[in-house]
Amino acid sequence: MNRRDFLVTSGVPALASALACKAEAAAPQARGEWRNRQPGMSYRRLGRTGFMVSEIVMGGNRVSPDNCEHILLALDTGLNYLDTAPAYGRGASERGHAKIVQARKRDAFFLNTKVSLWDGNRTRLYRDIFDSLAAPEQARLRARVKEEIGRRGAAEPDYLGGYFRGQLEALEAAVLSNVMAESYGHKIDRRKHYKQLVLDSVEESLQRLGTDYLDVMTCPHGACTPYELLNHSEIFEAFEILRKQGKARHLSVSAHTDPAGILEAAMQTKVYSMAMVAYNIVNHRFVRQALEKARREDFGVIAMKVARPVYNGRGDGTADDPSRVRLIQDAVPGPLKVPQKAYVWALRNPNLGAVISEMLNADMVKDNLPLAAPKPAA
Repeated sequence: MNRRDFLVTSGVPALASALACKAEAAAPQARGEWRNRQPGMSYRRLGRTGFMVSEIVMGGNRVSPDNCEHILLALDTGLNYLDTAPAYGRGASERGHAKIVQARKRDAFFLNTKVSLWDGNRTRLYRDIFDSLAAPEQARLRARVKEEIGRRGAAEPDYLGGYFRGQLEALEAAVLSNVMAESYGHKIDRRKHYKQLVLDSVEESLQRLGTDYLDVMTCPHGACTPYELLNHSEIFEAFEILRKQGKARHLSVSAHTDPAGILEAAMQTKVYSMAMVAYNIVNHRFVRQALEKARREDFGVIAMKVARPVYNGRGDGTADDPSRVRLIQDAVPGPLKVPQKAYVWALRNPNLGAVISEMLNADMVKDNLPLAAPKPAA
């Protein structure tokens, strides 16, 4: 799809009507760090990072050395932010992105990768301690976990989202680690497991990616609770080392679970510059106020899991919930596909810097990137 085809696609009446309802994009003369600017793409400022990012950015969970050509197509049409992680394909996604780094100038896009092992390593360490405790102490800790999850409302179905199998179990494991920290935290080597792990992970990612720096480093990858951000200064110490070495420019966090709480905590630290959090037509009422605060504080937000509650699309046999699908059909009437409607609905929110789409192939690029085209002239 060349640029002309992209612009023609953007002129389809149904799409033009949907684009007209989006929030305003950045003006062409807006100050910020521009990369890969194309006339057929709208951009927004990603908070205090100053990055002018395409309204839709690329998720990399299914990218591999054998499945990365569609990223080049996306870049050709103006997308400029790529997201990957060592957990995606056990390094295959980062190796696939290395081909993009080789094929294009490094300053043609912003690149984010994550520290995937951090949170899982923490919960594993505490689980090992938990398993060694007597039954009465285990029961006491389980009760505290249940109380804390209930207090925050983090397991409420529309807020939790149900984005993947084991999401509730991951939340329970994270909260168990939190409540055990006061009495058992001294048994964990924090420098090794919380700080050095970050440094090692980033070094290994840079090698797989074939680059010498990240525009964004995300840690934790998939935080479940605000506690993880507010009580582990080792993350910030590691980031500061990497920042001074020129290996990581900005710190981010990602969160499927308790996205409002994670966003509030990230802003509270004054170290994070941005966050990638679950936001969609199902959970928006829980997240709205945190997003408004983020804009006031010039904190960058990329919305993820925007389409997942209304369109699975993964071919795993999971049926979409008709009541959830109806929400997006009512909110965005017309003939667009359900996931397209989910993205244009989210882009109505001026408090978002971008939405992320896991575009698996060229057809999905052609479906979704035109949603980031400029609004039609009035």
